[in-house]
Amino acid sequence: MTNLPSVIDRLERPRLLIQAARAGAMEYCRTAHLRRVLGPGQAPPTDTALRRLMEIESDLNDQRVAGYAGYSIVRHVDVLIALLAEARMARHCNPVAATDAPTLTPAE
Repeated sequence: MTNLPSVIDRLERPRLLIQAARAGAMEYCRTAHLRRVLGPGQAPPTDTALRRLMEIESDLNDQRVAGYAGYSIVRHVDVLIALLAEARMARHCNPVAATDAPTLTPAE
């Protein structure tokens, strides 16, 4: 199985997106936030949520890079907030996988 928090650490996104996501992750409320990002229903386990969030974020980043008119920076930040917070929880539950909180790399 891929170590998802490590994959998240290697993502390169614009500095502003990262800063906004880090700030929002401090106030993350899992139930409400995942319902908003993933849709209605019970919040999935952390590893499942991380996989789904990675797929959504990848699609949003592709839209951003392509200049897609329907791209929503608000949704992108919302997904990144959930991604960072879920990765932090995964690390907390599995300290062998990593010891630090997730850090996205700003693209220069």
